[in-house]
Amino acid sequence: MSKTVAKPKSLTPLQLEREAARKFKEKAAKKKASQKAARDQQKTAAEEVEQRRLNNPMSFCGWPATDDNGLTMPPFPADAMRLGFPVKVMGRSDLKSNDTRRWQQNPHLRVSLGYLCETFAYLRQHDIRMYRMSSDLAPYHTHPDMPQFHNMVEESRADLEHVGKLARAQGLRLSFHPSQYIVLNSGNPALTRKSISDLESQATMLDYMELPPEAIMVIHVGGAYGDRKTGCDNWVKTWKTLSEPVRRRMVLENDDIRFSAADVLSIHERTGVKCVFDYQHHWCMNPEGLPLIPTLERFLKTWPAGVRPKMHFSCARTEMRELKRLNRKTGLKETVLVPPIWTGHADFNNPFETLTFLRSIQHLETDIMLESKAKDLSLLRLRNDIARYSPELAPRYGIKLNQPVEDAGEVVEGPEINDE
Repeated sequence: MSKTVAKPKSLTPLQLEREAARKFKEKAAKKKASQKAARDQQKTAAEEVEQRRLNNPMSFCGWPATDDNGLTMPPFPADAMRLGFPVKVMGRSDLKSNDTRRWQQNPHLRVSLGYLCETFAYLRQHDIRMYRMSSDLAPYHTHPDMPQFHNMVEESRADLEHVGKLARAQGLRLSFHPSQYIVLNSGNPALTRKSISDLESQATMLDYMELPPEAIMVIHVGGAYGDRKTGCDNWVKTWKTLSEPVRRRMVLENDDIRFSAADVLSIHERTGVKCVFDYQHHWCMNPEGLPLIPTLERFLKTWPAGVRPKMHFSCARTEMRELKRLNRKTGLKETVLVPPIWTGHADFNNPFETLTFLRSIQHLETDIMLESKAKDLSLLRLRNDIARYSPELAPRYGIKLNQPVEDAGEVVEGPEINDE
């Protein structure tokens, strides 16, 4: 007698819906677990690389300083102006500008130099020939209460020489821009001494790298302390006490709220200090009404013969700002929209404002540090803008026109831009 096969019990619509939901959750859970495993693997690999950096930071400086021709990349045209950017590399989120560990973890200049070598490789890849190093390259080096860090520059002299050799092989123009806490015209002797100590440290690093005179430290005048004239007088007094290496490497920049281009030029006339012109700062702080191009020309003439000047360029940020304010009636915080502050830097330079300016200075010789918030991404985009909208300027900035030009409407992908 044959056995009858029972027919599968049909599921109700509700049961079918639950079964589909169960399978969906299982699939989502497997995907989530797979993604977590991949993230953990990447994290472990990154931690291993970071530990190797900390154990032997200069191992990441292993690429040769020179090839058979004495260079690691094609020479930059001698008459071309360099474009540069400061500190943080936005196009590579894994690149660090300096050793940011806290003092308890014994950070060191050698670790920062290892990071710097990796940044050099990125600059080589994109043919960028000017870069501003982090002013915190030697962590805690001048901290008065932490003598255990005071010898790190001397301890790293051989490494600094090697990094300098790499920079020269790449044709890199390097610089520092000490923080806003470096104030030479302060009425506080302790602050002035600390500022001078920081400048001595950075000048020593540039000298140990054996970099040419174009490698500089850019600072501002400082605080007004009642009136601008007194602030300038105090700065001149401190200048007279500075060592030769600091004087040789230091340049003075006009700022956007206290000391104008006229103030900086007056200090130059009294001291001979070289001056860096900041385009956006001049628009924001120019009570004397000095004309743009003639003032830039005066700044460039403060540099000695044979040393190419540099200037800073950025466009004003134009976006509406969102602020949190307390509503006095309701006692609750609310978001309000307020106009931009013109001292803020744009993420990317406006191409038409920038190209108009670049056309107006074709008769001048100066490298340009781009201080837009997008940093290297902004520099790369500006190259494309020059090639697209003003190709006659391309040779002046070492831009090759036979390379693909980015679509003007293309979105540049990269990490989220911040104000660091």
